[in-house]
Amino acid sequence: METIDARKLPPKAQEALRVRAVKAVLAGKTHEEIARLFSVSRTTVTKWVNLYRKGGMEALKVKPRGRPKGGKLLGWQAATIVNIIRDRCPDQVKLPWALWTREAVALLIKQKFGISLSVWTVGRYLRRWGLSPKKPIRRAYERDPVAVEKWLHAKYPVIRLDARKENAEIHWCDEMGVRSDHQVGTSWSKKGEKPVVTGTGKRFRCNMISSVTNHGTLRFKLFDGSFTVDVFLDFIKRLVRSSERKVYLIVDRHPVHRAKKVRQWLEENEEKIRMFYLPPYSPELNPDEYLNNDVKSNAVGRRRPATKDEMKRNISSYLRSTQKQPAIVKSYFRAKPVRYAA
Repeated sequence: METIDARKLPPKAQEALRVRAVKAVLAGKTHEEIARLFSVSRTTVTKWVNLYRKGGMEALKVKPRGRPKGGKLLGWQAATIVNIIRDRCPDQVKLPWALWTREAVALLIKQKFGISLSVWTVGRYLRRWGLSPKKPIRRAYERDPVAVEKWLHAKYPVIRLDARKENAEIHWCDEMGVRSDHQVGTSWSKKGEKPVVTGTGKRFRCNMISSVTNHGTLRFKLFDGSFTVDVFLDFIKRLVRSSERKVYLIVDRHPVHRAKKVRQWLEENEEKIRMFYLPPYSPELNPDEYLNNDVKSNAVGRRRPATKDEMKRNISSYLRSTQKQPAIVKSYFRAKPVRYAA
């Protein structure tokens, strides 16, 4: 018996042939009988029956041929997607991801507009919209956008105006801990082999408190142990003594900054210093954070101190060198999140 190639039949004829063959099997005929009756191979009949068992008659229907057409986004649809990517994270729009990947954007488009796009098409759209993959900035859930807006457009402008009236100098202050095993940057090596950096297996750390101004002034203090009220008071007392003008000190809401002993000292010295608090969970608003990153990257991360004293000398030397270059300190205020303080 000569069999026919069912694949060469018109789509509707293929579908009809499959349905008739499966119904004949369900009526009790064998696969061999069906194969002879419809001039197809026994293997083909078995394949059709398996399709039916997995998906019912729906599985026997003709599938669309050729390259799938997912659709095309209209201008307003593209604008909607860009706004969502810019203003929200995937989990905020009930997607099972924390970062915007091509897969996440494709699913967002599917959910919003019912348009199926491949990840490659989504990638082309993203590049066309002026987007590119970047390492995200961590931001606390507790951060209050309303408080941040109030700080930027109401509170800080008043602080700046009052500082001018009192001829005061605005200092931005922060603290950080530095570890000996902190490492940044890359190192050249043979392709396929990772570079090895030698260093002591011991871990040690020291802490630093510092302040910067948009005029290029830098003050710092290195200390061991925990950050306490006494450490903070010692720093701000030195800061006041070293300044020829009244100090406006801007800090975060660390418990030490708000301690009763600190508040009492500030009240006793209000003619020399005033202190203001940044919005909660908003370190990106503090220019001194960029000094911290600079120190971690260049004074610690690219060197390998053997002892704690050596690490402290490296940090102190780097900071003293930075003090002599006000342009470097001013550059910390050029980053977009802190440009308002420049």
